[in-house]
Amino acid sequence: MGEIRIGIKKNQMNFILLVVTNFFVGSMVGLERTILPIIGEEDFGFVSTSAALSFIISFGFSKAVVNYFAGAIADRFGRKKVLVFGWGIGVFVPVLVMLAPAWWMIIVANVLLGVNQGLTWSMTVNMKIDLAKPTERGLAVGLNEFAGYVGVAVMAASP
Repeated sequence: MGEIRIGIKKNQMNFILLVVTNFFVGSMVGLERTILPIIGEEDFGFVSTSAALSFIISFGFSKAVVNYFAGAIADRFGRKKVLVFGWGIGVFVPVLVMLAPAWWMIIVANVLLGVNQGLTWSMTVNMKIDLAKPTERGLAVGLNEFAGYVGVAVMAASP
């Protein structure tokens, strides 16, 4: 195997790849936050904001539950496998949203998005922490959050 190298600089390419990955993780959330209220109003006739925003509750709950178990799952199967599995689940989200004949399918899509986010966002931050020196962990987490939320903002601002 090779020598284990710890530090952001020593793992620069992997670290950059994980930052870019989390930008795309956040982008999925931003896209949904922009599109779903419009779909709720235009396709399903929701006038009430609280009814249309029910997707946020399903997303938040499923992400919280998956976050609780993500570390143990990663310890058992490996961080990369969990990250790839999370993206595999994420593939179904836009398909369900596009084909949804009823709002309950939008809710299911958001449960899957929560699972996707719980696995992918959590794994990118854990993988960055693994690569960083103890003195760099705050920077690693900060860059992870920055990239993810820039992704949310860029896609939420897109017309």
